[in-house]
Amino acid sequence: MNVKNVFQYVISLALAGGLLWFTFQQSHLDPDDLWKKISTADYRWILLSSVLTLVAHWSRAERWRTLLEPVVPQRPSSLDTTVSVLTGYLANMALPRAGEVARCGTLYRLTGVPVNVSFGTVVAERLFDLLMLLLLLAATFVLEFNRLSQFFMDFLGGKLPKGSSSSGLIIMAVVALLGVALLAWFLFNRYREALGKHPLYQKVSSFLAGLLQGLLSVRKLRRPGAFIFHTVLIWTMYYFMSYTLFFAMPATSDLGPLAGLTILVVGSLGMAAPTPGGIGSFHLLVGQVALLYGLTSQDGQVLATFIHGVSTMMVIILGVLSLLVVLLRRNKTTELADVLDDPNAIKLER
Repeated sequence: MNVKNVFQYVISLALAGGLLWFTFQQSHLDPDDLWKKISTADYRWILLSSVLTLVAHWSRAERWRTLLEPVVPQRPSSLDTTVSVLTGYLANMALPRAGEVARCGTLYRLTGVPVNVSFGTVVAERLFDLLMLLLLLAATFVLEFNRLSQFFMDFLGGKLPKGSSSSGLIIMAVVALLGVALLAWFLFNRYREALGKHPLYQKVSSFLAGLLQGLLSVRKLRRPGAFIFHTVLIWTMYYFMSYTLFFAMPATSDLGPLAGLTILVVGSLGMAAPTPGGIGSFHLLVGQVALLYGLTSQDGQVLATFIHGVSTMMVIILGVLSLLVVLLRRNKTTELADVLDDPNAIKLER
């Protein structure tokens, strides 16, 4: 690990710690009270959530296999891709965004698939996950418009003019966005030639072209139906992984399905933040959005900590087991290679 990686890790760890401290200070949640409430949880629901987690991880590995089919001579086994995915999740707990590289590196050690080839499929996979998250985010705003608009009204507080309504604010925001878009389009057309020579524009243009290419790569799939099925299955399992945990504690057992959808979307945004394993950012966002559904600040933080804790526990357990599988497979491969390289190791009978 070089100095840059160490610096990034320290920054992300400090950010996670700061956000975690802030959320617990805001909710006035004592660690003893937190443990007392979590310890009374019905662990049968945790077991169910863990099974759903396994299905989600397996489905992600299967979807990755469909992306690898057109670009590798021999499709990796389900075990190889599953172990690689779980190893990547474990790496993300240590350093944000390191999981993608760790996943591809693990697959290379197990199957010999070049890292640059598998990494391209991971980028394409992430693009479709981003698309699913945006669709879910839009659905959440449509289904929970009144609740979310009130939340933002309360959040902005005294910064808004008196008598402002949510519909009026939305109209003003849309008009402002259209104005900015038209101005940007005018400036772009006027200075397009000069912008085309700028290195930053070239990088952004190349990046956007790569994103489009990744999205269109699904056309090359041999089994597009399987890819779509697993994409839907992954996010369905993500939803039920957290929603089932609502029933584990009395304070959250009455939360409805829409609360599960909102927490899924907001929690996913928190997990995407540059903190190890979404620590701090997940707690802050989920704890705040839980207030919309009648939970107290303390119960909201208990729920956020509980969901994140179960998810983290599964990542650590499955990730460590996957590392053991990688080590055992690597040792067997090394032993086999030694035997094949040693002319005296194999004696043919005549």
